[in-house]
Amino acid sequence: MRLSLLASGSKGNSLFMETDGCRLLIDAGLSGRETIARLSSIGVDAATLDGILITHEHTDHIRGVGATARRLKLPVLGSARTLQAARHVIGRVDDVEFEPGTPFVFKGVSIDPFPVTHDACDPVGYRIESGEGGIGFATDLGIATRLTHDKLKGCRALVLEFNHDERMLQDGPYPWHLKQRIRSRHGHLSNAEGAALLEELLHPGLQGVFLSHLSEVNNDPQLAMASARKLVDSQNVCGPDLFLGWQHQTSGVFEAD
Repeated sequence: MRLSLLASGSKGNSLFMETDGCRLLIDAGLSGRETIARLSSIGVDAATLDGILITHEHTDHIRGVGATARRLKLPVLGSARTLQAARHVIGRVDDVEFEPGTPFVFKGVSIDPFPVTHDACDPVGYRIESGEGGIGFATDLGIATRLTHDKLKGCRALVLEFNHDERMLQDGPYPWHLKQRIRSRHGHLSNAEGAALLEELLHPGLQGVFLSHLSEVNNDPQLAMASARKLVDSQNVCGPDLFLGWQHQTSGVFEAD
């Protein structure tokens, strides 16, 4: 099992994951050229990818999907509504439609797309299960619902949203309507909310956690990491490795045998 955030933030998001020999991107919000370059920087040949999963149609998650998929001849997996909403950005690609809430198998790996709360037409998180364990992915969500908690329990690795520091957002330069959108049930999780979700999901088998979608304006990586680290250190479990997602470079690489 290997994971790395190729990019994370409001200007572009993409995760590389490999498990049981299946290599996937979750979202491709960078240009095709930059996506391939960042894969190369962690030792991955883009030609070995098997597909691209998309979470929702916002441009920072799909900007490079079409170019990357066509260049590498990859299928793009998404809900029917999301693929339709994304069509004007991604163009013509080899679609594989799924229904949120209905698990399916792709390249021998079980993929469970579950609904999340965000201001998109049909946004999803993912639980991806293989013989190597579970990977949970939930970014771009305004609240962590009970369904989100249930889907992400027992994972070996997690990618969770730590979008903003509440004080920085309140005192920051964004207009009021945008601050309200970010704070809403269909916006983004704060550092405190991300840590609260992580608290519910900690267990002895959790080995890696990625803090993702940090705002460059309304957050500080040290604050996000401190929120997660304080929570992990307070628990009576052997804490997972923590990884920060960055906008302009790849994160560290989580590897598990």
